[in-house]
Amino acid sequence: MAYSLTGKRIWVAGHRGMVGGAVVRRLATEDCEIITAGRDTVDLVDQAQVRAWMARTKPDAIVLAAAKVGGIKANNDLPVDFLYQNLMIEANILDAAHQNDVERVLFLGSSCIYPRLAPQPIPEDSLLTGPLEPTNEWYAIAKIAGIKLTQAYRQQYGRDWISAMPTNLYGPGDNYDLNSSHVLPALLRKFHEAKINRASAVTIWGSGTPLREFLHCDDLADAIIFLMKQYSDHEHINVGSGVEVTIRELAETIAKVVGYEAELVFDATKPDGTPRKLMDSGRLLTMGWNNVRSLESGITDAYDQFLTHCQD
Repeated sequence: MAYSLTGKRIWVAGHRGMVGGAVVRRLATEDCEIITAGRDTVDLVDQAQVRAWMARTKPDAIVLAAAKVGGIKANNDLPVDFLYQNLMIEANILDAAHQNDVERVLFLGSSCIYPRLAPQPIPEDSLLTGPLEPTNEWYAIAKIAGIKLTQAYRQQYGRDWISAMPTNLYGPGDNYDLNSSHVLPALLRKFHEAKINRASAVTIWGSGTPLREFLHCDDLADAIIFLMKQYSDHEHINVGSGVEVTIRELAETIAKVVGYEAELVFDATKPDGTPRKLMDSGRLLTMGWNNVRSLESGITDAYDQFLTHCQD
């Protein structure tokens, strides 16, 4: 079933984040009205505020990209924040969307919803088949609840709402704070600072052996718009690049892009996280979407954006 975005009022919840910003850029090429609201306009953790704002604004469709996000350290240090805030954000938005008859919602999850030792590549039906990765279980549990709540509204009320599960993301608008960032932006900043300071070595968390898949946020945004138009099903759908690299290979690629060679020092006292995490995006590819840039090309774009906006 096709859904036309033409003439629609589309709220991008979380537009100031990396993914939300990418969705806004992508929607600018569609014949639609883009709606955004910052924290100064509506606190997404506050149910009353969300209900009142949605009643006034009346969007036709929502891309639910708003979330409390961060890397392993942030998840370990702030479990309440990651569980409570994400539960409230998704519950409040979906509740208000139902009350205001929003036609389409795409809830954005995360690949961390899958079991730590899920089959590789990870199919959608691996959800809830085993224990989660402990280093990000708080965020994962909240995202699983969001998927199930989206499905519940579809089942109980016939809402044409869907969920998409992206792999590890990066790109313009990423978080480069070493205390809360994910591995790719953290390494990009580390290599940049090593280059500026002429450091002889760069320290990397863990053993360097875990395998990871990465997707540029603008490629995800293109997939999101594709799914908004073309996908309508109860089950969530994976969105990945289909290419995996070790953390060591990622560091080597980043070193090449930054243009600085340094010794790679692996800190075995820090956690590796999940040993391998590759998404099975076969269902999406079968539908006809395959708009993925190479990792080196994507990192080059991310580094250009970092040099322009994020050096402070």
